[in-house]
Amino acid sequence: MPELPEVETVRRGLLPVMEGAVIARAEVNRPDLRWPLPERMAERLTGKRVTALRRRSKYILADLDSGESLLVHLGMSGRMLISGAQLGSFYHHHPAPQKHDHVVLHMQGGARVTFNDARRFGAMDLLPTDSADQHLLLAGLGPEPFGNDFNEPYLAGRLKCRKTPIKSALLDQRIVAGLGNIYVAETLYRARISPLRLAGDLSEREAHALVPVIREVLAEAIEAGGSSLRDFRQANGELGYFSKHFQVYDRESQPCETLGCKGTVTRTVQSGRSSFWCPACQR
Repeated sequence: MPELPEVETVRRGLLPVMEGAVIARAEVNRPDLRWPLPERMAERLTGKRVTALRRRSKYILADLDSGESLLVHLGMSGRMLISGAQLGSFYHHHPAPQKHDHVVLHMQGGARVTFNDARRFGAMDLLPTDSADQHLLLAGLGPEPFGNDFNEPYLAGRLKCRKTPIKSALLDQRIVAGLGNIYVAETLYRARISPLRLAGDLSEREAHALVPVIREVLAEAIEAGGSSLRDFRQANGELGYFSKHFQVYDRESQPCETLGCKGTVTRTVQSGRSSFWCPACQR
């Protein structure tokens, strides 16, 4: 499932054709995705101007001049693809309609934004902009990793006395928003912390050190366009290339990349999910 860097990459790709532009016509081709789509969704989107395009955790929010916001979650295989617009050196002509093109936004000026989702695990909703943070999917989220509210004292306080593994704590969206399996694995590797350690056992120094490492990993991933493992594509159709820089994720049985370390990357299952780490240098 796309994590913060992938969603931020998509948001940035959509900015040139959506922010400040009018949705000339919205086309909704089915009544539901993961959940039912909003009533009269096409009518409520058509003719509206996108005043801002922002991200909250793993969600994209398009604020409209109607006072509503379109919330988008990509799910497992959702893609928002642009055609009919020049994006840097890329130009994609409008493709023929595809089976899984569930929502299509025809933008004023000729660009088209298509939400394609083969597995239909994605979601869309329309909600009042001024109370968006109270939406069921957003209300319980913790601070953004790049925001001022996510800082060293905050994280140390939230980890203190917790009896869950540090990996599980960092995946908890109530503690920090947007982190997923890939970037938690890479963060803990760089911080030299075992994913098996209990969060409450980390020293204050170790907890503090996680904050800049989390930001560093996420910033590098955004710069690389996210990570494409299976379905993820940027809005221009290109892959994300941070996967070429993985140091532990999906590198089971390969040598540790730490200089001088003779360890091997190990895969451990925690709560049904794979943890990749080096037992020799992550303690």
